[in-house]
Amino acid sequence: MEITAIDLNREAYEVGLPFIQKAGVDHKINFIESAASCALDDLINDEKEVGSFDFAFVDANKDGYIKYHEQLVKLIKIGGVIAYDNTLWFGTVALSDEDEMDDFFKTNRKIIREVNTFLANDNRFEISLVSIGDGLTICRRLY
Repeated sequence: MEITAIDLNREAYEVGLPFIQKAGVDHKINFIESAASCALDDLINDEKEVGSFDFAFVDANKDGYIKYHEQLVKLIKIGGVIAYDNTLWFGTVALSDEDEMDDFFKTNRKIIREVNTFLANDNRFEISLVSIGDGLTICRRLY
């Protein structure tokens, strides 16, 4: 088993590196310092990676979630799982357009609502939105 971790910020990876090393699993981590879409395209272009992933966890720029989903469909095997973080967006996805919220929440709320609608209508996946933390949508690939 191997983990591929993608992040623009190497420092985020290095924070956890001492714990990874202490656990003796650093040889199992493939860290890619890159924008997610570029790294995913590179993985897709490597034919041995297509359909080889069991699981993907996405916690990235919210306006990229739909693009990442389409890329991950090519990498996740049938029966595999993609999990999206922050899909309740501090509960704002349930608020009406008239409810007051600052622009940061309002902008991302709109994006997360679009992502949730997109995922709910993607018949390639069975999904479940879990109200843990800030919301986690779990998508199991059917075909």
